[in-house]
Amino acid sequence: MKKKFRIKLSVWQFLALGYLIVILTGSVFLVLPFAAADGKSVNYLQALFTATSATCVTGLTVVNTAADWSLFGQIIILLLIQLGGLGFMTFVSTVFMLVKHGIGLYERRAMLASAGGSQRLSGVSSLIKRIFIGTAVFELAGACLLSIKFIPDFGAAQGIYYSVWHSVSAFCNAGFDLMGADSLTAYATDPLVTLTLCFLIIVGGLGFCVWGDVTDCKFNVKKFQLNTKVVLFVTTLIILISTGLFLLFEWDNAVYANYNFGEKLLCALFNAISPRTAGFYSTSPAALSDSGYLLTLILMFIGGNSGSTAGGIKVGTFAVILMGMLAAFRGRKDINLGKKRLEYSQLSQALAIFATFLIAIMIAALTICAIEPDSVTVKSILFECVSALGTVGLSTGITPQLHAASQIILIFLMYAGRVGILTLALAFGEKRNTAEVRKPVDSLLIG
Repeated sequence: MKKKFRIKLSVWQFLALGYLIVILTGSVFLVLPFAAADGKSVNYLQALFTATSATCVTGLTVVNTAADWSLFGQIIILLLIQLGGLGFMTFVSTVFMLVKHGIGLYERRAMLASAGGSQRLSGVSSLIKRIFIGTAVFELAGACLLSIKFIPDFGAAQGIYYSVWHSVSAFCNAGFDLMGADSLTAYATDPLVTLTLCFLIIVGGLGFCVWGDVTDCKFNVKKFQLNTKVVLFVTTLIILISTGLFLLFEWDNAVYANYNFGEKLLCALFNAISPRTAGFYSTSPAALSDSGYLLTLILMFIGGNSGSTAGGIKVGTFAVILMGMLAAFRGRKDINLGKKRLEYSQLSQALAIFATFLIAIMIAALTICAIEPDSVTVKSILFECVSALGTVGLSTGITPQLHAASQIILIFLMYAGRVGILTLALAFGEKRNTAEVRKPVDSLLIG
């Protein structure tokens, strides 16, 4: 008998391949003639870039989402945003649940790696239900609130459509909008639109595991898991500090000049939340001061929480690096957080992710600088690269004008940012059945 040919994929390879398949499928739909607003198909690179940006919930665009895509094209983009935001494995595991009675161990591991953030294999089925129910509740609530403003502005049908679109895009931290080239600048001082989007961005960026833990513990902070406590504390701290800094840096900015204190505070809050990693803007990134620009880069680099719709190195990674740094400076062997201790392997992983992010951005920015003419500034290129890898979507406006090779580099950065640096490393570097040989210990001079 002939042996059946079977390709064995690791969990990480399955995840990386899954996102790639979704992107390529989406690009095929978007390259169709009726996906374009004028009835003429866009070129394949534009379709691929848009499909990647939507699936990776980034928001960088090479064509105008509102003007250049038909209703069919916009719906395809919205579906890719929803699929990318919830996580590829969430949908795959749902199919397993429907077709089979229960989910196998392999699917459970993949599910947890992709979107869950939960540490209990037994809770995957309930986690999937929680993800879908929670997502539906938040997105519906957001759409209802936005419709209060959008229906009077755009009419009933278009207002509802815009409300649903921007609610989904905000919760999934995608950053795609239908407002044209100026994004949400027209609503910069509107508390209803701004605060609704801020809430959706924060909840989506916290992740399914965190708000699941919060509801399970009935908002009793003492019962929260360590991860939940750290994420909520660090996220709140980042938002408060960055809001204050934006208020300070942009106080005399020409964009803020005609605003009163409350309106400036609202803009500063949105500027602090959106880069982590939603991509909407009420103040054009190109209009920010140098200090505001640098702060935006830092926020995009950090991103949201693991197991969420956000990108970046993640809040948990940032927290572990800070705690590890403090422990090293104090000469301590353990990384202590309250009554708990973290394994040093977590610090190694966190530093690896941080270094890989930094190196990837440097290489990408250097390569694009070599490709593009001198008229494209290093400042703009660096901003686009951080935005792409952090799956943010904020842009200085140069992306559509970049050469094809530069856009392909941004496509790879968006893909790597959504799938995850650690996942890609494990997908390409994981080896099976190899015994680990421990070598003699030596040391290097550090510091």
